[in-house]
Amino acid sequence: MSNVQLDATRRSGGWTALRPSGESLALLAVLALLVVLFSALTDRFLTGATFASIAFQLPELGLLTLAMMIPLLSGGLNLAVTFSANLSGLVLAWTLTWLGGADAGLGAMILGMALAILAGAAIGWVLGMVVAYTGAHPILASLAMMIFLRGLGEFLTRGASISGFPPALIAIGQGTFLGIPAPLLVFLGAIGVWALILNRTRLGFTIYMLGSNPDASRYSGVNTRRALVMVYLLSSVMCAVAGIVMAARFNSVRVGHGEAYLLITVLACFLGRVDPFGGFGRIAPVVLALVILQVIGSGLNLLGTNQHLATALWGGILIVVMGLRYLWGRYGQALFRSVSS
Repeated sequence: MSNVQLDATRRSGGWTALRPSGESLALLAVLALLVVLFSALTDRFLTGATFASIAFQLPELGLLTLAMMIPLLSGGLNLAVTFSANLSGLVLAWTLTWLGGADAGLGAMILGMALAILAGAAIGWVLGMVVAYTGAHPILASLAMMIFLRGLGEFLTRGASISGFPPALIAIGQGTFLGIPAPLLVFLGAIGVWALILNRTRLGFTIYMLGSNPDASRYSGVNTRRALVMVYLLSSVMCAVAGIVMAARFNSVRVGHGEAYLLITVLACFLGRVDPFGGFGRIAPVVLALVILQVIGSGLNLLGTNQHLATALWGGILIVVMGLRYLWGRYGQALFRSVSS
């Protein structure tokens, strides 16, 4: 086994393999405290309506967070996640509009979703090619893609929204199956696919290697360019799935929908202990972090908190998380090793 493989194994296994369970327990404790806190502050929190609302709102943010997670694991970033989702949603909306709008049949809906996913894949392929073959930093490349997609979408729609979809599509965003919200089922399926890719495929192992040491990965024979293209292609395909779910839930598509989600996707990944420099991160803590953030958002909404204050809170949480990560990196690991030895 090469040095880079050993390094990736240490970061994703070894004594660090204990981290996800410990982090998950800590996040579960935080979640329990938040539930108790909001239950004490308002009697409307512990209700079926509140948890149903969380179950319907969480998936679209969760899908975008999964789209952000894989580039972060590889040592990169995708700032274009929300606009990739919106443009894919627009492709779906245009297809349905041309084929009958609200009266479009099941075949038109399937075609629209397929074209939306293809559009997302094309966006990711272009972004991955730029990152992999030009050497552009992922922040700059994805920022350029974000600006391009926003401008293109605004030009094509003139800033307007497209609405009026068939009931079969709306059911994906607003319906239930065996009492479980349909978008939540989509999100759970996406979690399973991501877990399979990251834990059971060569590509997943390569993604962790890229985040651990890209130069050593290249010298060990890994086709890093191809891997990077696949990273951003997969990320944008997940964005397209999010765009379909958002279109179905709101029965409309607009270029600027969910712009604030970008900050929360990054925050959820960091709160879920994804290393911002790549190479380490697990899905379970990220999902728990998402639930925590959604509970905070729903609780503040029930308390009548100003939306701008809630946005400021997300930024404040991100600053605190970065500070705590710094303190843990400097003092916590040494303390853990001294205790374990």
